[in-house]
Amino acid sequence: MLFCVAMGLLGCSQQYDHKGMTPLVEVAGKFLYEEDLRQAMPLNLSKDDSVLFAEHYIRTWVEDALLFDKAEGNIPDNAKITALVENYRKALIMHVYQEELVNQKLPGEITDEEVKEYYEKNKSLFVLEKPIVKGLFIKVPLHSQGLADVRRWYKRNTQDAIEKLEKYSLRNAVTYDYFYDQWKPVEDLASIVPVKELKTDGKYLDRNRNLELKDTAYHYFLHVEDFQGEGKVKPLDFAKAEITEILINLKRVNFIEQVKEDLYRQASERNRINYFYLQSDE
Repeated sequence: MLFCVAMGLLGCSQQYDHKGMTPLVEVAGKFLYEEDLRQAMPLNLSKDDSVLFAEHYIRTWVEDALLFDKAEGNIPDNAKITALVENYRKALIMHVYQEELVNQKLPGEITDEEVKEYYEKNKSLFVLEKPIVKGLFIKVPLHSQGLADVRRWYKRNTQDAIEKLEKYSLRNAVTYDYFYDQWKPVEDLASIVPVKELKTDGKYLDRNRNLELKDTAYHYFLHVEDFQGEGKVKPLDFAKAEITEILINLKRVNFIEQVKEDLYRQASERNRINYFYLQSDE
């Protein structure tokens, strides 16, 4: 069986109540159970890999248990550790409660109007660090048929040209990427288009909106429909996800602060707060 190696380590006493669980190993009164090991084990392991995983997991657990037992007996200031644990427990409880409150009470959606308003008021926060483009890229084998048609279609942002290019790409293209509707960092294109200037010249694609080149195996066609350079304000549609995250976080902070204020007000009104010092009259 899977746990034959583990069971060889078993030497625990029957005086412990294991609550129906199967002990595998005991160190200083602490037990590792078969159920814990099963839960930790990845799915779909072979029999041999399962045994290896079990051996490693048990050995690690034993070493950690021994180190903890040794450390616990050699830390002089256990009161400090207890205080740290209690502070962490308190912070964790508050965090979990706040998350539940946020999920239950705080509206999850940020409207387009909110995003646009924040964008207009804070454009200086959204500056491009690297150039971005919209456009189209297609890569086809060197000796493909219909290259003359591709040369006409890839430069034109029309429904007819796009449809013809898409049909062509299904049978001929190695790569076809339509990104008229979303911004793409130029550095992403630099990894698939063999033009060294894309890595060294931030304005190269602003000056060269249509690129056709080839190597020993492929033809590459790139059309740039729109370009925004480094240092420019990010377009709203490019900054939308970032702004949405900011607004969600702001709402969370404001919501939690309001919850705290409400709790303080209610506790004050019900005389639940007892001060043992003289408060200033100022």
